[in-house]
Amino acid sequence: MTALTLDVRDVTKRFGDGETGVFAVRGVSLAVEPGEVVLIMGPSGSGKTTLLSMMGALLKPTAGSIHLDGSEISALSEGRLPDIRLRQFGFIFQDFNLLSALSVLENVAIVAELAGLNGRAARDKATALLRGLGLAERLDFLPEKLSGGEKQRVAIARALINDPTLILADEPTANLDSKIGHEIMRLLRTIAKDQGRSVVIVSHDQRIRDIADRVLWLEDGAFKDIVTMATDPVCGMAVERERAVSAVRDGETFFFCSRGCREEYLGGLRSGSARIGRGLAGWSRLPAVVLRSAQARMTTSTDSASRSRSRLGRFRNS
Repeated sequence: MTALTLDVRDVTKRFGDGETGVFAVRGVSLAVEPGEVVLIMGPSGSGKTTLLSMMGALLKPTAGSIHLDGSEISALSEGRLPDIRLRQFGFIFQDFNLLSALSVLENVAIVAELAGLNGRAARDKATALLRGLGLAERLDFLPEKLSGGEKQRVAIARALINDPTLILADEPTANLDSKIGHEIMRLLRTIAKDQGRSVVIVSHDQRIRDIADRVLWLEDGAFKDIVTMATDPVCGMAVERERAVSAVRDGETFFFCSRGCREEYLGGLRSGSARIGRGLAGWSRLPAVVLRSAQARMTTSTDSASRSRSRLGRFRNS
């Protein structure tokens, strides 16, 4: 059995006492495995941010418990929590929360220095991360000189710098346009799958549902609905099982983003295509595919796929 990264057990959060008390979260349970991406959605005031704050040891639950890598962090003293948050969590915020007086490189390196890494090593590690996120030409820029997408990639680098167990993202696409927001979330999913890091996202943004392994609906402080996702074995896109096109082979059901992907999969089985085997190998072996836009994934023609790869190259180098 896979060890859980995060285990939330019957958690409740109440603000205030007596008749004026308000329950923000009511008896919520959630288990997240390594490398899993969970998206929590819901209306304003549903308890999403309160729940995320408890997961990140920023708030203590009124009842229930929260376990990270098997340790009950909700029972730790306040004095121990800052170090836990620094080393075991990576936080991504909708407003980026970059320090305006520091350069891109300094914004990331300072977090590693706070965790005990010496200045040179911290800068080297931050530089490698930022280069990997396509920001090699922005290392000395101040945040005010960056686009929204660039700022959020800096925020992702900052969240990753101390090799956290769990990444928590609060409305990470709220200040990004739809195209850039989706590309950033695809990038975050790729990182999660490649590095085995768990990610929990809270968002109103319906456009990023396809990046999640599970979509949970939170309303009035409790989960009301759970949408199970599956990975298209051809293009790598995450799709809702209930709405996806499917095919059954040897008693196993496969789910696809479109009839085109299903036909390509079935045709590949008939011809013994290597592409199908590569698709089934999983997200970690398909970084280029994972970063395609949703529109490109829905296109099955060779010309459209070529244009998608070209756009991907420009994004990585931007």
